Amino acid sequence: MGVAVRKYRDRILSGSIIRTALWLGLPLMIVQVVQVSYNIADAFWLSKYSDVAMAVPRQAWPPIMFFSAFSIALSSANLALISQYVGAKEFRTASKVASKYFTASLTLGLLFGTTYLVLRPIIFTYAIRTPAEIRDEVIAYAGIIAFDVMASYLVLAYSTILQSVGDTRRPAIVNGLTSLINIVLDPFLILGIGPFPRLGVVGAAIATVTSRVLGAVTLFIMIKRSYPDLRVRLTKDIGIDWVVANLKIGLPVLVLVIANSVAKMTQLRLVNIFGVTVATAYSIGFIVMDLADASLRGFARASAIMVGQSIGAGLKDRARKIALRTSAFIFVATAVGAIVVYLLRNQLIWIFTQNPAIWAEAKEFLEIFVWSLPLFGVFINAMLIGRGSGHTLPPTLIGIIRLWGCWVGIGYLLALYMGYGPLGIWVGMALSNIFAGIASLAWLKYGNWVRPIIRKHMPGMKAGTPARRKHNSFPHQGL
Repeated sequence: MGVAVRKYRDRILSGSIIRTALWLGLPLMIVQVVQVSYNIADAFWLSKYSDVAMAVPRQAWPPIMFFSAFSIALSSANLALISQYVGAKEFRTASKVASKYFTASLTLGLLFGTTYLVLRPIIFTYAIRTPAEIRDEVIAYAGIIAFDVMASYLVLAYSTILQSVGDTRRPAIVNGLTSLINIVLDPFLILGIGPFPRLGVVGAAIATVTSRVLGAVTLFIMIKRSYPDLRVRLTKDIGIDWVVANLKIGLPVLVLVIANSVAKMTQLRLVNIFGVTVATAYSIGFIVMDLADASLRGFARASAIMVGQSIGAGLKDRARKIALRTSAFIFVATAVGAIVVYLLRNQLIWIFTQNPAIWAEAKEFLEIFVWSLPLFGVFINAMLIGRGSGHTLPPTLIGIIRLWGCWVGIGYLLALYMGYGPLGIWVGMALSNIFAGIASLAWLKYGNWVRPIIRKHMPGMKAGTPARRKHNSFPHQGL
């Protein structure tokens, strides 16, 4: 493992920032876009099944985010831990952390997937108040997708372990191929082409679960064969040090994801007040949001890996340069994408609906929301950099204010109390991105997030100076 990991490490710590970020990030961007493409495929084929069926997956995803919160928090914490141990050449400890991470992911995936399966009728009937026209289909869809929650814990764990050592290409290829399998299965299972029955939203869910399970199995085989010394296995030796480290790094992320999911469920409840037409338009508008989010997270995850290894190697100045330069790159690239979406907005909407009422509502959503995406990109980059550095609290607070203050607070104020209806929801979402982007940029430039999290300073040693050790001995040795 040492030779393979060192190869990635040297390039990350000494290469050109943007070129290295693209080298790491493009595979992640591609796989994220391919992965979100199955959502687009779901929406497209479901729109052929019925005018409002494409609204079904969007109703189910905020609760899925809630039950996947621990997976995202674990990924954030262990990306920081493993990448920084790799940057510090502590490969044995990195291997121990990976096994603990895998064990926790398997256990929690089974727990939360089962919980979603059991509670879904209550969630959609009383919490979100899904419109009656699609409620039964949403509950059926969620019943299958609960198994996707279980499998996704393992897929994210395996992907994070590989990405932490700098190997972003192979998990990107695996996740991309499984997403393509999902896309191929969609029309057959949704519309009943050939020997397949016409399953509608249930078919879309089955395609998603099938591809996710294939991804988990493939990534397991890949780690076992390509990194035999990286022994990722079930372990009883979790250790209090690992738990404490995960709580310290991952708890703010966990709080953010849970707050995000509850805020999105609360906003979805607001959207549903205005009926199934607005709920469907909301789903169409979010296709653009999903594409932007996927692309940005792929590139920003590369920033997180570079920052994590730079901090682990004691290169604080380089870590801050990485943050600012990648943020600038993301802002410009996203602005170009926003212009393209705005110019093609009419054609994009007509792909998914020919219903005039749905089309008009989706068009208004895009015309307001699309211009805030560049600053949303800066926020996503800061959030991932917070995870790579292990300093997750500031971006967590920004994210919570973004959703609860703007999505929910301003959205409810404008839509209900001031009488603007759905327009108030779209304005609140745009304002949320503007606030989050500006606040995130200030934190990246002036915040004290470049402090390492994996070392304690020796007596008499200046802050930020790496300790020199001749053997594998760190404060988190118990990890």
